[in-house]
Amino acid sequence: MRRALELFVDDEELISKFESFVKQKHVWKNALQAIREGKKSLVVDFREFDRYDPKMTDHFLQNGDDALDAFEQAMYKINLPTKEPLSVRFSNMPDSLKTRVKDLRSKHLEKVVFIEGLIRQASEVRPEVTEITYDCLDCGNSITVLQTERTVKQPARCICGKKTFKESTRKFRDIQNIKLEESPEQMEGGEQPSRIDVILSGDLVEPELSSRLTPGNQVKIVGVLKERPIIGRTGFRSKTYDIFVMANNVETSITEFEKLKVSPAEEKKILEFSNDPKIKEKLVSSIAPSIYGHTEVKEAIALQLFGGVQKIHTDRIRTRGDMHILLVGDPGSGKSQLLKYVSELAPKGMYVSGKGTTAAGLTAAVVKDEFLKGWALEAGALVLANKGMAMVDEIDKMSPEDRVAMHEVMEQQQVSISKANIHATLKAQTSILAAANPKYGRFDNHQAVADQIDMPDTLLSRFDLIFIIKDKPDRERDTELAEHILWLHREPGRKTAGKVDIDFLRKYISYAKKKKKPRISSEAFEEIKTFFVNLRSQFSSEEERSAIPISPRQLEALVRLSESSAKMRLSDVVTREDAKDSIKLLTYCMYQIGIDPETGKLDIDRIEGGVPASRRGKISTILSIIKDLEKSEGKNILLQRVFEEANAKNLRPEDVERVIEELKRKGDIFEPKQGEIQRL
Repeated sequence: MRRALELFVDDEELISKFESFVKQKHVWKNALQAIREGKKSLVVDFREFDRYDPKMTDHFLQNGDDALDAFEQAMYKINLPTKEPLSVRFSNMPDSLKTRVKDLRSKHLEKVVFIEGLIRQASEVRPEVTEITYDCLDCGNSITVLQTERTVKQPARCICGKKTFKESTRKFRDIQNIKLEESPEQMEGGEQPSRIDVILSGDLVEPELSSRLTPGNQVKIVGVLKERPIIGRTGFRSKTYDIFVMANNVETSITEFEKLKVSPAEEKKILEFSNDPKIKEKLVSSIAPSIYGHTEVKEAIALQLFGGVQKIHTDRIRTRGDMHILLVGDPGSGKSQLLKYVSELAPKGMYVSGKGTTAAGLTAAVVKDEFLKGWALEAGALVLANKGMAMVDEIDKMSPEDRVAMHEVMEQQQVSISKANIHATLKAQTSILAAANPKYGRFDNHQAVADQIDMPDTLLSRFDLIFIIKDKPDRERDTELAEHILWLHREPGRKTAGKVDIDFLRKYISYAKKKKKPRISSEAFEEIKTFFVNLRSQFSSEEERSAIPISPRQLEALVRLSESSAKMRLSDVVTREDAKDSIKLLTYCMYQIGIDPETGKLDIDRIEGGVPASRRGKISTILSIIKDLEKSEGKNILLQRVFEEANAKNLRPEDVERVIEELKRKGDIFEPKQGEIQRL
């Protein structure tokens, strides 16, 4: 039940009341602590403030600027050991006072509002003039004018009647404009997210806080809603007004994993859990427990959440610690649900999908800052997910031009922008979890798996792990799957055995990422080296050696997987077992996609180059035949002669035909007339 609204009539009474509030022992202690730490403001707990005097709270909410001015005057009167009085900022606002950006109306003008959302854009900090003193050129009289409008105001006339002035002194304050957008979880149905400008000033733009107000962070803002006229291009003033929030306080509500706070009690629980001998199984089973099966995929996602260790070498080259995973599977295999789960689990999880995504939406766009003028960068999904995770669903449906934007992010972990006289490099240290469907909608068992992935080889090679998810009928598995899904519908709140609570899981990952940077032990070093060398040297003949079973990219992936496995146990050392588990997982992925169907052997070029060694050998042989025939028979060569020579070298006619068509597509040869070919 809402209490009756009571407001102060006398400002002196309000100032006196606030003085009494600050002079309480614990509030006074907080003020002294703020001064010792060099802070310029006193943060007041709103709930405590409300309990002290509900009438004062009501006055503050209804008369934002006036009440804040009264509180500032009270701080002037209080004898604190500081030259400049502390500003007053309010925090810990109750959710009942929260207003959606979309719901802000004219009735909220000049009142205190509490809003929450994502920072989409942040301008640079700029000085704004607040007060100008003018001297009359005739009589020398000084007139001070407060600057409250968007344009500078001069005195209309001096007391002597003259209108000629010159500026003598000016007072400035630093301001910054951020564009706040409603969070996706606040929206319903097909709603469009609303945006609003938020103006920060004073100590809110100090470097310590400003560094946390980066695009992608979720923030809670307490401030006063204000209006400003919309000025047309010709200078006319519209009767429609724009709204913005003059911030009183800003709190970051969601940050990356490393900045989640862990209490001493939670730390004790985390350390106890890390000693559980079945910790890995419990963590893997806690990844999307409502989705049946996909144990290897869930293990890979768990390792991705913990991540490897980023290294900076002496030549300043960085080696990424973040892992990238691609899921390619039949429709209905649960790929999108896995992505959605991870986007909810990761503190800075961004989810984008297919055709609704462009290069600018993924990286960054250059936009016009209407409030402070000039150009500003608006971060895209991969930049917003810096120090977090980005989920890219239906990646195969994106246009090739838009997919190119991911290349730099996946390896260099940055976005380079050169547009509209802005040259910037934005950090995008994010792990990418992507999902795609096979080229023809569903996997065809009669074709090679690698040929059914409709993505460029340059992008595929940047994924540490690629999983193939096939929906094959199997009576025993289908029975278990049906029971699992039916139980979920029958008992939606049913708990899975061994499942770790999602909040605890988030804190556990945060603690591991912040505290642990495991180093590879000698045993793990030898295990990974032996696997790499043995796999590459397993082919004996020259023809077989042209097949590369594993490349340095997979070696680096093994290192990241092993480090992540050690982090799971909160270990400082990567053991032989960590290396073995990582080799097992990588081998599982490679044998799904990297087998050359003609030789039956592992060839990483099925992924990285798209052309396996067996096919490269045939192409080389056919080109050699064409060159030899060109010397003996001239430029125009009969196709029949090519087939005859190829047959003499034990090449099948269908293979020759396939190679000829491929060489035509690439522009190496052309057909001047039917039955003849010519080399370009």
